[in-house]
Amino acid sequence: MDVASLTEKTLAGTIDYAYLKANGTHGDIEQHCAEAVQYKFAMVAVNPAEVETCVALLKGSQVRVGAAIGFPLGQTTLAVKLYEIQDAIQRGAVEMDMVINVRAVIAGKLELTHQEISQMVKVCRPLRVTTKVILETYYLTDAEKRAVCRVALEEGVDFVKTTTGTGPGGATIEDVRLMRQEVGPKMGVKAAGGIRNLESALAMLGAGANRLGTSSGVKIMQEFLARK
Repeated sequence: MDVASLTEKTLAGTIDYAYLKANGTHGDIEQHCAEAVQYKFAMVAVNPAEVETCVALLKGSQVRVGAAIGFPLGQTTLAVKLYEIQDAIQRGAVEMDMVINVRAVIAGKLELTHQEISQMVKVCRPLRVTTKVILETYYLTDAEKRAVCRVALEEGVDFVKTTTGTGPGGATIEDVRLMRQEVGPKMGVKAAGGIRNLESALAMLGAGANRLGTSSGVKIMQEFLARK
């Protein structure tokens, strides 16, 4: 993405505004959704239990609702992940960010990765639900990252995503570049984890990301507007 030509609208359109805490109040969710509408973010990323609430709060706006699946460890079974996806869709979510079974990748069991991703796409694609695969790159070697990206490309996923943001490491410029190189120009790359200011947001976009997962969307937009 050409960061030099970014406008307020295009920057906001890259932001998946995340509220994935274990705690918080209904008022916090209301504020989160109101901020997403104010700045015209791409979507709000929430835990499945908040999907219906956010769908109601965002009714009439262009902001989409996304659900985090298998979050944050990815260590649920394929059947559980599929149920989560189907349940979230029934409740109104239109984007799915699924954590793959990282331990399976490390163990060389890519057949499970194929199954998780292909089954997610099989459920979501006919309903035009956006699919994103979270690699949790901090734990993977470059070869493993490339292997997962190839599986995602083969299965027709919409986005590959760096991390959940809950582990010991977040998105890096190097990982975003690697993922973009592996999936090519047509698939989406989402950078998430540790993107807390405009500088880091622009760095990720410059490296090849076209979506940003962050809970600091308001701060990023305020910094951008102040600069302009």
